[in-house]
Amino acid sequence: MKVLVVNAGSSSLKYQLFDMNQNTVLAKGICERIGLDESLIKHKNADGSSIESNVSMKNHAEAMKEVVNALTDPSMGCLSDMSEIEAVGHRVVHGGPYFFESCLVTDEVMDKLKKCVEFAPLHTPAHIMGIEACLATMPNVPQVLVFDTAFHQTMPNYAYTYGISKQIADKYHIRKYGAHGTSHRFVSMKAIELLGGEAAGTRIVTCHIGNGSSISAVKDGKVIDTSMGFTPLDGLLMGTRCGSIDPAIVTFIMDKEGLTPDQMNDYMNKQCGIAGVSEISSDSRDIEAAIEDGNHQALLTAEILAYQVKKTIGSYAAAMNGLDAIVFTAGLGENNPQLRERVLTDMDCFGIQFDKALNLTILRQPNIVELSTTESKVKVYVIPTDEEFMIASDTKQIVTKAK
Repeated sequence: MKVLVVNAGSSSLKYQLFDMNQNTVLAKGICERIGLDESLIKHKNADGSSIESNVSMKNHAEAMKEVVNALTDPSMGCLSDMSEIEAVGHRVVHGGPYFFESCLVTDEVMDKLKKCVEFAPLHTPAHIMGIEACLATMPNVPQVLVFDTAFHQTMPNYAYTYGISKQIADKYHIRKYGAHGTSHRFVSMKAIELLGGEAAGTRIVTCHIGNGSSISAVKDGKVIDTSMGFTPLDGLLMGTRCGSIDPAIVTFIMDKEGLTPDQMNDYMNKQCGIAGVSEISSDSRDIEAAIEDGNHQALLTAEILAYQVKKTIGSYAAAMNGLDAIVFTAGLGENNPQLRERVLTDMDCFGIQFDKALNLTILRQPNIVELSTTESKVKVYVIPTDEEFMIASDTKQIVTKAK
């Protein structure tokens, strides 16, 4: 089965085409600056051949047509005809209180998805545009939605319930939902395989650290807690997001600066985090370079993030009554050895020992690497995430079952 995986943003559309019979990627690419001047498509095939061209794309529907054109191009394409695409899988950030697992797209599903906009207003409208574009371009091809929040639905109620009145919580569906669930599911599954293949009895902390970051406690293969909350703003210090702060700070700043709720939301999402604290950049590479130059604010920023990751790992080890493995994944988790060293240093109470020299070499590695030494009581892995493969796998399973 050939499955097209789509991840739509407000002005972009990422895609990968999988041959799920072989578990291989046939092609991938991105449409950028949709609806803007100088929009372009970048397309790359499995054999390494690629093309980049400026094409006018006024909306996501036009972008999807360009994707199909690239995939079926007589000289560059990997498909002879778009009918070879047997299913489409879509990444959706937030399923709200309506979606607890991946599902086929129907009119009823789309109506419910539109109700999820308020839970992820920066992401869901773009997802809807991408889904509608695919439906318009490939109306007879089954479409599947895969939700980042779905993997976290196994959290117990005492982990996802906030200390606000039940009446208000119930009225507005306010609870911890989490995020990055598709990534946490993939890397925890790989970690379980490395630990022997049986989920029962395993206690794993998965650290998805990137521009957006979250950490999950995975016990017996199921999430019991995660650091992101009602929205992807909660939890760790992130690229431009503040993460967890005293809630009274919100109203304090609004009063002092005369900000509206929308302005305050924009401030916490776009002007804080690593960029705001460091006053340098949201990019960890810039932060590490500044540290090398002796910038104390850059060092403080890096130490804040590492401390938060370390503290979260410790709390989750307590929640699971032990720890078998720590997994680092995503942009920083996979490619920032300094962050990993800061987190793993001085965790002797858990019996963690890691190879510092090996750690420094792990940068953009396509394969799983174990950092823990033979003496370590806790396994430490760097596992490259593959959310697109998980989306393709769910899509194949659901479409096959529906036939």
